[in-house]
Amino acid sequence: MPAKDVDRHDLRILNVLQQDSRITNQALAERVALSPSACLRRVRDLEARGLITGYRAQVAVDRIRSATIVLAQVSFKQHALEEFNDFDQRILQMPEVVEAFRISGAYDYMLRVIVSDVHEWKDVARMLLGGGFGVEKIVSHFLMDEVKPFSGYPLVDNTARKQD
Repeated sequence: MPAKDVDRHDLRILNVLQQDSRITNQALAERVALSPSACLRRVRDLEARGLITGYRAQVAVDRIRSATIVLAQVSFKQHALEEFNDFDQRILQMPEVVEAFRISGAYDYMLRVIVSDVHEWKDVARMLLGGGFGVEKIVSHFLMDEVKPFSGYPLVDNTARKQD
């Protein structure tokens, strides 16, 4: 979506909601200097336009159950769209795969997978390798510490701001 469709009030709203999606409309309106009715109208418009795609809680899964987080780089033997589509459909059905990205470079996909232990990861990796999707190789990285967890996207291009 072109930047011209998002004004400074929308950017303020989006920035605040990225940091605290549980904020009340009244508090949000105060933070972005709008009336509550104008603020709510803008939030609903941002949702309708697909700029706000959801609200979710960040859960400390490792405090609930045993959790091993694997960052897996997946490469394919050939770049066949049908195999990518089949792979996409398979990983969409796997609750262990919590994030998946098709990427450029030496690997075709980056997956974030949450399993109970390395034995469960081996089962998942074997299924992906032997599933007939054309997967050639999986390189596994086990998450040790999350140094900077995701906390939202920068919504303003810093290079454009520096030129002003």
